[in-house]
Amino acid sequence: MATPFDLVVRGGTVIDGTGSEPREADIAVKDGRIAAVGKVAGAGREEIGATGLAVTPGFVDIHTHYDGQATWDDRFTPSSGHGVTTVLMGNCGVGFAPCRPEDRDTLIKVMEGVEDIPEIVMREGVPWNWQSFPDYLDALAARRCDIDFATQVPHAPLRVFVMGQRGVEREPATAQDMAAMSALVEEGLNAGALGFSTSRSLFHRTSEGALTPTITAAEEELTAIARGLGRAGKGVIQLLDDFADTTTEGSTEFAMLRRLVEASGRPLSFTLLDISIYPNRWQTLLREIDRANRDGLAIRGQVAARPVALLYGLELSFHPFSTCPSYRAVEGLPLEAKLARLREPALKARLLAEEPVYRNPQMLAFMRSVGNMFVLGDPPNYTPPAAERLDARAAKLGIPPLELAYDLLVGGDGRTILFHPGANYTDCSDANMAAMLRDPNTVIALGDGGAHYGLICDASYTTHALTYWMRDRPGERLPLGWTVQQLTDTPARAVGLGDRGRLAVGYKADLNVIDLDRLKVSAPHPVHNLPGGGRRLEQKAEGYRATVVGGEITYRDGTFTGALPGRLVRGAR
Repeated sequence: MATPFDLVVRGGTVIDGTGSEPREADIAVKDGRIAAVGKVAGAGREEIGATGLAVTPGFVDIHTHYDGQATWDDRFTPSSGHGVTTVLMGNCGVGFAPCRPEDRDTLIKVMEGVEDIPEIVMREGVPWNWQSFPDYLDALAARRCDIDFATQVPHAPLRVFVMGQRGVEREPATAQDMAAMSALVEEGLNAGALGFSTSRSLFHRTSEGALTPTITAAEEELTAIARGLGRAGKGVIQLLDDFADTTTEGSTEFAMLRRLVEASGRPLSFTLLDISIYPNRWQTLLREIDRANRDGLAIRGQVAARPVALLYGLELSFHPFSTCPSYRAVEGLPLEAKLARLREPALKARLLAEEPVYRNPQMLAFMRSVGNMFVLGDPPNYTPPAAERLDARAAKLGIPPLELAYDLLVGGDGRTILFHPGANYTDCSDANMAAMLRDPNTVIALGDGGAHYGLICDASYTTHALTYWMRDRPGERLPLGWTVQQLTDTPARAVGLGDRGRLAVGYKADLNVIDLDRLKVSAPHPVHNLPGGGRRLEQKAEGYRATVVGGEITYRDGTFTGALPGRLVRGAR
C-alpha cells in the first residue's frame, strides 16, 4: 500500500506561528503542503522523530540583499543555516535590475559602496542575462535553491534605467521620467515583484563616495511611483531613511511617508533603530507609526532582534586603521606577513598617530569609535556588559582605547574580531530594543543576508531571537509562541506572503525541527567562497535538527542534504 504522506514529523512540540501556546502534535506533509496537524495515523515516505523537540514554521526574513548571490549560488547562506526558508531581497533601493549594459558599472559601484559586496564578486558572478525587471524575474525563476526567495523593484537601478547619467547625478526627474518610473514599477509588480524599495540615507554611498541616485529624490517622484503601486493594486513600499528632521514633536519626513501610503493605498515599512547619536528618535517614530495606523495608514517599523553588529578585523573589510595612509603598505599582505609588519614599533606608532582618510564620513566615524567596541568572542556575546567595552578596559590599563584596539587586532593569531554595536545597544542596555520588539506596529527583520560580506553578519538573528530573548536573557524573557510568531507569520503577512508562516492545513510545508536546549550560534568567521575568490562572513548554528522547504528536507543537523526545492516567489499569496 502506498504511504499516504510524503513526510511526517512525529511527536514534536508544535509552535504553530499564530502565537498560540505550544502543543504536542504530528505534522503530515503531502505535495509540498501541510496535510494534517494532530495525531497522524498514516505513514510518511520519510519521517522525522521530534519527541522533545520544537517544531516551528520556517522563518521569513523580509530584509535581505541576496540579489546577486541568487544568480550565482544555489544556497542562501548564512540565512538558510538559521532556519530561514523564505527571504525577500531588493531592499533599500539597490539591486541589479532593470539595467542596460552600459549602466552595469554604475550599479556595481552602488552595490559595492552600499552593501560591501566586492567588485570582483559582481563582475565574476552576476550573469547580467536581463535588461528589464521582468527579464530579471525570468532569470531568477530558472534558479533552483535551498530556500524560497522573492524580490522588489529597487529605486536606484530604476532611476538610472530611466534617466541615465542624470539619475546617477541625482538631477530632478522630469514629468516624463516620473511617468516612466511609475509605469516600470507597475510592470515589475505585475510580473511578480513584491514591492518597491528606496533609500534616503546619507550612509548609502557608492564605492567612490558619491551619494546613491535615490537619496535626494523629490517627493513628487516618489508619489508618482507610489501611484504605480496603486494602479497595480499590489505590493509594499520599503525604505531606509535617516529622519534627520525628527524632533520630539514629530517629523516632516515621516509626514511624507504618510502621503505615500495615501497615494498608493499600499503598506509601507522602514528601518527603525535606536542609534545613540540620535537619542529618542526611535520613540518619536514609534509614536508617529502608531498615529498613522490609528488613522488607517499601514506603516510598520522594521526592527532588529539584536544590536546591529559592525565587525572589524584584519581579515575583514574594515578596522580602525584600515583607512590610514600607512596601512596601504601592508593591506595586501598575507596575514602572517601583515602581522609581522604591524608588530613593528615604528609602524604601530605611525598608525596610532595618523588620521584616517575615507570617502564615507559616516562609516569613518563608526570605524574610529573604538571606545564603544568590544571583543566579539566565541561564542559571540552581542549584549556584553559595559565593563568589557574598550574604553573601560583601556582606562584600567592606562592607555588610549585606540592603542588597545591595535594591540587586540595584532595579538594572538590576528583573527580577533572587534564588535561595534552600531545601533540598539545605547548605554549597554537592551531595554530600548525590547520596547521596539514588543511594539504591535513593528516587524523583526534586518538580517541583511547577501550584503556587507566583510562587515556585518546579522542573518543569524533568528537563532539569536530564540536563544537570547526567549531562553537566556537576564530578567524578563519573551514567550516562545510569541517569539516564533514574530519570526514567521508576522513578517510573512507584512509583505503579502499569506501562504506560509504557520503550521496549519493547506499552508506551504516550510518548517524547522529544533532542539531549543542545544540551540546556539558560533562566532562569524571569514571564508573565501564567492566568485573570484571573494571573501564573506559565515556563521554556523547548532540545534537545528532539520529544516524543511516545500516538504523536502534541506538540512539535517546543520548539514546540507543537497535538496534544492527553493524557487522564486512571484507576487503576493
